[in-house]
Amino acid sequence: MREALIANARGECDTPMPMHLDIPPEQGEIHMKSSYRLGGRYFALKIASTFPANVGRGLPTGNGMMLLSSAGTGEPVAFLADAGHLTDVRTAAVAALVARELGRQDQAIGILGAGVQARLQARMHAEVLDLKQVWIWGRDPQRADECRCDVQALLPGVAVEIAASPGEVARRARLIVTATASRQPLLLAEDLQPGTHISAVGADSIGKQELDAGILRRAALVLADSRRQCEKLGELQHVPDIWGKATEIGAFCESPAAWNRDGITVCDFTGLGAEDLYIAEYVWEKIAGKTRKT
Repeated sequence: MREALIANARGECDTPMPMHLDIPPEQGEIHMKSSYRLGGRYFALKIASTFPANVGRGLPTGNGMMLLSSAGTGEPVAFLADAGHLTDVRTAAVAALVARELGRQDQAIGILGAGVQARLQARMHAEVLDLKQVWIWGRDPQRADECRCDVQALLPGVAVEIAASPGEVARRARLIVTATASRQPLLLAEDLQPGTHISAVGADSIGKQELDAGILRRAALVLADSRRQCEKLGELQHVPDIWGKATEIGAFCESPAAWNRDGITVCDFTGLGAEDLYIAEYVWEKIAGKTRKT
Protein backbone atom coordinates (compact mmCIF):
# COMPACT_ATOMS: atom_id res chain seq x y z
CA MET A 1 0.00 0.00 0.00
CA ARG A 2 2.89 2.35 0.68
CA GLU A 3 4.18 1.76 -2.85
CA ALA A 4 0.70 2.38 -4.29
CA LEU A 5 0.31 5.69 -2.43
CA ILE A 6 3.77 6.90 -3.46
CA ALA A 7 3.23 5.94 -7.11
CA ASN A 8 -0.13 7.70 -7.13
CA ALA A 9 1.28 10.86 -5.52
CA ARG A 10 4.10 10.94 -8.08
CA GLY A 11 1.56 10.83 -10.92
CA GLU A 12 2.73 7.40 -12.07
CA CYS A 13 -0.80 5.97 -11.94
CA ASP A 14 -3.73 6.81 -14.16
CA THR A 15 -6.43 6.71 -11.48
CA PRO A 16 -9.75 8.20 -12.68
CA MET A 17 -12.23 9.70 -10.24
CA PRO A 18 -14.46 6.99 -8.73
CA MET A 19 -17.89 6.40 -10.19
CA HIS A 20 -20.77 6.13 -7.74
CA LEU A 21 -24.15 4.49 -8.21
CA ASP A 22 -27.01 4.75 -5.71
CA ILE A 23 -29.89 2.29 -5.33
CA PRO A 24 -32.42 4.44 -3.40
CA PRO A 25 -35.03 1.74 -2.61
CA GLU A 26 -32.39 -0.24 -0.70
CA GLN A 27 -30.19 2.68 0.37
CA GLY A 28 -27.57 0.81 -1.61
CA GLU A 29 -24.31 2.44 -2.58
CA ILE A 30 -21.88 1.15 -5.22
CA HIS A 31 -18.37 2.49 -5.84
CA MET A 32 -16.39 1.70 -9.01
CA LYS A 33 -12.66 2.43 -9.09
CA SER A 34 -9.86 1.70 -11.53
CA SER A 35 -6.18 2.34 -12.11
CA TYR A 36 -3.18 1.61 -14.32
CA ARG A 37 0.44 2.13 -13.33
CA LEU A 38 2.75 3.47 -16.06
CA GLY A 39 4.82 0.54 -17.29
CA GLY A 40 2.76 -1.96 -15.30
CA ARG A 41 1.57 -5.34 -16.53
CA TYR A 42 -2.08 -4.90 -15.54
CA PHE A 43 -4.95 -2.51 -15.09
CA ALA A 44 -7.71 -3.06 -12.55
CA LEU A 45 -11.42 -2.38 -12.16
CA LYS A 46 -13.06 -2.75 -8.75
CA ILE A 47 -16.72 -2.71 -7.78
CA ALA A 48 -17.61 -2.41 -4.08
CA SER A 49 -21.13 -2.17 -2.72
CA THR A 50 -22.83 -1.45 0.60
CA PHE A 51 -26.43 -2.47 1.31
CA PRO A 52 -27.32 -1.55 4.93
CA ALA A 53 -30.61 -3.48 4.91
CA ASN A 54 -28.68 -6.74 4.52
CA VAL A 55 -28.23 -6.75 8.30
CA GLY A 56 -31.88 -7.72 8.65
CA ARG A 57 -31.49 -10.37 5.96
CA GLY A 58 -28.61 -12.09 7.70
CA LEU A 59 -26.29 -11.08 4.84
CA PRO A 60 -23.07 -9.04 4.85
CA THR A 61 -23.67 -5.34 4.19
CA GLY A 62 -20.62 -5.14 1.93
CA ASN A 63 -19.78 -6.98 -1.26
CA GLY A 64 -17.58 -6.54 -4.29
CA MET A 65 -15.17 -7.90 -6.87
CA MET A 66 -12.01 -6.98 -8.73
CA LEU A 67 -11.10 -7.55 -12.37
CA LEU A 68 -7.42 -7.60 -13.32
CA SER A 69 -6.67 -7.31 -17.04
CA SER A 70 -3.55 -7.34 -19.19
CA ALA A 71 -2.18 -3.88 -19.93
CA GLY A 72 -0.62 -5.37 -23.06
CA THR A 73 -3.66 -6.93 -24.71
CA GLY A 74 -6.68 -5.85 -22.64
CA GLU A 75 -7.56 -9.49 -21.99
CA PRO A 76 -8.99 -10.38 -18.55
CA VAL A 77 -6.36 -12.10 -16.43
CA ALA A 78 -8.12 -12.69 -13.12
CA PHE A 79 -11.58 -12.20 -11.66
CA LEU A 80 -11.29 -11.90 -7.89
CA ALA A 81 -14.70 -12.64 -6.36
CA ASP A 82 -13.57 -11.45 -2.95
CA ALA A 83 -16.96 -10.16 -1.68
CA GLY A 84 -15.28 -6.83 -0.89
CA HIS A 85 -12.64 -8.36 1.40
CA LEU A 86 -9.63 -6.90 -0.41
CA THR A 87 -11.17 -3.42 -0.31
CA ASP A 88 -11.74 -3.77 3.43
CA VAL A 89 -8.20 -5.03 4.03
CA ARG A 90 -6.43 -2.38 1.99
CA THR A 91 -8.47 0.37 3.66
CA ALA A 92 -7.49 -0.73 7.15
CA ALA A 93 -3.89 -1.36 6.08
CA VAL A 94 -3.49 2.20 4.76
CA ALA A 95 -4.82 3.71 8.00
CA ALA A 96 -2.35 1.61 10.02
CA LEU A 97 0.39 2.63 7.60
CA VAL A 98 -0.33 6.30 8.31
CA ALA A 99 -0.13 5.69 12.08
CA ARG A 100 3.28 4.11 11.53
CA GLU A 101 4.50 6.88 9.20
CA LEU A 102 3.47 9.50 11.78
CA GLY A 103 5.54 7.68 14.40
CA ARG A 104 2.56 7.04 16.67
CA GLN A 105 3.30 5.11 19.86
CA ASP A 106 -0.29 4.88 21.12
CA GLN A 107 -1.36 2.01 23.34
CA ALA A 108 -5.06 2.90 23.02
CA ILE A 109 -7.14 3.30 19.88
CA GLY A 110 -10.70 4.58 19.56
CA ILE A 111 -12.93 3.42 16.71
CA LEU A 112 -16.22 4.97 15.62
CA GLY A 113 -18.23 2.30 13.84
CA ALA A 114 -19.02 -1.35 14.52
CA GLY A 115 -18.79 -2.97 11.11
CA VAL A 116 -16.19 -5.06 9.32
CA GLN A 117 -13.91 -2.03 9.00
CA ALA A 118 -13.88 -1.50 12.77
CA ARG A 119 -12.68 -5.06 13.28
CA LEU A 120 -9.98 -4.76 10.63
CA GLN A 121 -8.80 -1.37 11.88
CA ALA A 122 -8.20 -2.84 15.34
CA ARG A 123 -6.37 -5.82 13.86
CA MET A 124 -4.18 -3.80 11.49
CA HIS A 125 -3.24 -1.18 14.08
CA ALA A 126 -2.25 -3.97 16.46
CA GLU A 127 0.35 -4.95 13.83
CA VAL A 128 2.12 -1.59 14.09
CA LEU A 129 1.38 -0.54 17.69
CA ASP A 130 1.65 -2.10 21.13
CA LEU A 131 -2.06 -1.80 21.78
CA LYS A 132 -3.39 -2.28 25.29
CA GLN A 133 -6.90 -0.83 24.84
CA VAL A 134 -9.50 -0.55 22.10
CA TRP A 135 -12.54 1.71 22.58
CA ILE A 136 -15.50 1.13 20.25
CA TRP A 137 -18.56 3.28 19.67
CA GLY A 138 -21.51 2.28 17.49
CA ARG A 139 -25.01 3.65 17.04
CA ASP A 140 -26.55 0.21 17.62
CA PRO A 141 -25.56 -1.11 21.09
CA GLN A 142 -26.05 -4.74 20.05
CA ARG A 143 -23.83 -4.41 16.98
CA ALA A 144 -21.24 -2.53 19.04
CA ASP A 145 -21.15 -5.37 21.57
CA GLU A 146 -20.85 -7.97 18.81
CA CYS A 147 -17.94 -5.96 17.40
CA ARG A 148 -16.36 -5.80 20.85
CA CYS A 149 -16.56 -9.59 21.18
CA ASP A 150 -15.03 -10.14 17.73
CA VAL A 151 -12.18 -7.69 18.37
CA GLN A 152 -11.55 -9.31 21.75
CA ALA A 153 -11.24 -12.69 20.02
CA LEU A 154 -8.83 -11.21 17.46
CA LEU A 155 -6.75 -9.44 20.13
CA PRO A 156 -7.01 -11.58 23.28
CA GLY A 157 -4.31 -9.63 25.13
CA VAL A 158 -6.02 -6.26 24.62
CA ALA A 159 -8.81 -4.73 26.73
CA VAL A 160 -11.76 -3.96 24.44
CA GLU A 161 -14.37 -1.56 25.79
CA ILE A 162 -17.61 0.08 24.62
CA ALA A 163 -17.82 3.88 24.71
CA ALA A 164 -21.12 5.62 25.34
CA SER A 165 -20.50 8.37 22.75
CA PRO A 166 -17.98 9.62 20.18
CA GLY A 167 -16.97 12.23 22.74
CA GLU A 168 -16.04 9.50 25.21
CA VAL A 169 -13.91 7.81 22.54
CA ALA A 170 -12.02 11.11 22.15
CA ARG A 171 -11.48 11.31 25.91
CA ARG A 172 -10.18 7.74 26.10
CA ALA A 173 -7.83 7.70 23.10
CA ARG A 174 -5.61 10.07 21.13
CA LEU A 175 -5.61 7.79 18.10
CA ILE A 176 -9.07 7.59 16.53
CA VAL A 177 -10.43 5.92 13.40
CA THR A 178 -13.84 6.97 12.10
CA ALA A 179 -15.44 4.28 9.95
CA THR A 180 -19.12 5.12 9.57
CA ALA A 181 -21.48 6.25 6.82
CA SER A 182 -22.43 9.39 8.76
CA ARG A 183 -23.66 12.54 7.04
CA GLN A 184 -23.39 14.62 10.22
CA PRO A 185 -20.21 15.34 12.25
CA LEU A 186 -19.62 12.80 15.01
CA LEU A 187 -16.50 14.41 16.48
CA LEU A 188 -16.17 18.09 17.43
CA ALA A 189 -12.95 20.07 17.78
CA GLU A 190 -13.56 20.60 21.51
CA ASP A 191 -13.80 16.80 22.02
CA LEU A 192 -10.17 16.21 21.10
CA GLN A 193 -7.10 15.98 23.29
CA PRO A 194 -3.83 17.68 22.25
CA GLY A 195 -1.77 15.41 19.99
CA THR A 196 -4.78 13.46 18.71
CA HIS A 197 -4.60 11.80 15.30
CA ILE A 198 -7.79 10.98 13.38
CA SER A 199 -7.96 8.65 10.40
CA ALA A 200 -11.27 9.53 8.75
CA VAL A 201 -12.25 6.54 6.64
CA GLY A 202 -16.02 6.80 6.28
CA ALA A 203 -16.53 9.88 4.10
CA ASP A 204 -16.03 8.60 0.58
CA SER A 205 -18.86 10.19 -1.40
CA ILE A 206 -20.63 13.53 -1.74
CA GLY A 207 -22.47 14.58 1.42
CA LYS A 208 -20.78 12.22 3.88
CA GLN A 209 -19.11 13.77 6.93
CA GLU A 210 -17.76 12.40 10.22
CA LEU A 211 -15.67 15.35 11.43
CA ASP A 212 -16.67 18.87 12.37
CA ALA A 213 -15.08 21.29 9.90
CA GLY A 214 -13.34 23.03 12.81
CA ILE A 215 -11.19 19.95 13.36
CA LEU A 216 -9.61 20.22 9.91
CA ARG A 217 -9.21 23.99 10.17
CA ARG A 218 -7.45 23.58 13.52
CA ALA A 219 -5.26 20.63 12.47
CA ALA A 220 -1.49 21.01 12.52
CA LEU A 221 -1.21 18.47 9.69
CA VAL A 222 -3.80 17.33 7.14
CA LEU A 223 -3.09 14.31 4.95
CA ALA A 224 -5.20 12.94 2.09
CA ASP A 225 -4.94 9.75 0.06
CA SER A 226 -5.80 11.87 -3.01
CA ARG A 227 -6.37 15.60 -2.76
CA ARG A 228 -8.49 15.55 -5.90
CA GLN A 229 -10.75 12.82 -4.54
CA CYS A 230 -10.90 14.14 -0.97
CA GLU A 231 -11.85 17.64 -2.12
CA LYS A 232 -14.89 16.17 -3.85
CA LEU A 233 -15.75 13.08 -1.79
CA GLY A 234 -13.97 13.18 1.57
CA GLU A 235 -13.92 15.35 4.67
CA LEU A 236 -12.16 18.06 2.64
CA GLN A 237 -15.33 18.66 0.61
CA HIS A 238 -16.70 20.55 3.64
CA VAL A 239 -13.68 22.86 4.09
CA PRO A 240 -12.63 24.25 0.68
CA ASP A 241 -10.82 27.09 2.46
CA ILE A 242 -8.04 24.70 3.62
CA TRP A 243 -7.57 22.62 0.47
CA GLY A 244 -4.09 24.04 -0.01
CA LYS A 245 -3.13 22.78 3.46
CA ALA A 246 -3.48 19.07 2.60
CA THR A 247 -0.54 16.84 1.70
CA GLU A 248 -0.97 13.54 -0.09
CA ILE A 249 0.03 10.49 1.96
CA GLY A 250 2.43 9.25 -0.71
CA ALA A 251 4.26 12.59 -0.81
CA PHE A 252 4.45 12.60 3.00
CA CYS A 253 5.91 9.06 3.00
CA GLU A 254 8.71 10.21 0.69
CA SER A 255 9.35 13.54 2.41
CA PRO A 256 7.70 13.91 5.84
CA ALA A 257 6.80 17.47 6.73
CA ALA A 258 7.45 18.87 10.20
CA TRP A 259 4.42 19.67 12.34
CA ASN A 260 3.55 20.61 15.89
CA ARG A 261 3.45 17.26 17.72
CA ASP A 262 1.03 18.71 20.28
CA GLY A 263 -1.37 19.61 17.49
CA ILE A 264 -4.12 17.54 15.91
CA THR A 265 -3.43 15.53 12.78
CA VAL A 266 -6.08 14.30 10.36
CA CYS A 267 -5.88 11.89 7.45
CA ASP A 268 -8.74 11.96 4.95
CA PHE A 269 -9.31 8.65 3.14
CA THR A 270 -11.54 8.12 0.10
CA GLY A 271 -9.94 4.90 -1.19
CA LEU A 272 -7.82 4.76 -4.32
CA GLY A 273 -8.10 2.69 -7.47
CA ALA A 274 -4.30 2.48 -7.29
CA GLU A 275 -4.61 0.65 -3.97
CA ASP A 276 -7.04 -1.79 -5.60
CA LEU A 277 -4.62 -2.32 -8.48
CA TYR A 278 -1.71 -3.04 -6.17
CA ILE A 279 -3.58 -5.44 -3.91
CA ALA A 280 -5.14 -7.27 -6.88
CA GLU A 281 -1.68 -7.62 -8.47
CA TYR A 282 -0.25 -8.87 -5.19
CA VAL A 283 -2.94 -11.52 -4.75
CA TRP A 284 -2.86 -12.65 -8.37
CA GLU A 285 0.94 -12.96 -8.47
CA LYS A 286 0.85 -15.10 -5.31
CA ILE A 287 -1.85 -17.34 -6.83
CA ALA A 288 -0.05 -17.57 -10.19
CA GLY A 289 3.27 -18.30 -8.43
CA LYS A 290 1.75 -21.21 -6.53
CA THR A 291 0.13 -22.52 -9.73
CA ARG A 292 3.45 -22.40 -11.59
CA LYS A 293 5.20 -24.30 -8.77
CA THR A 294 2.59 -27.08 -8.83
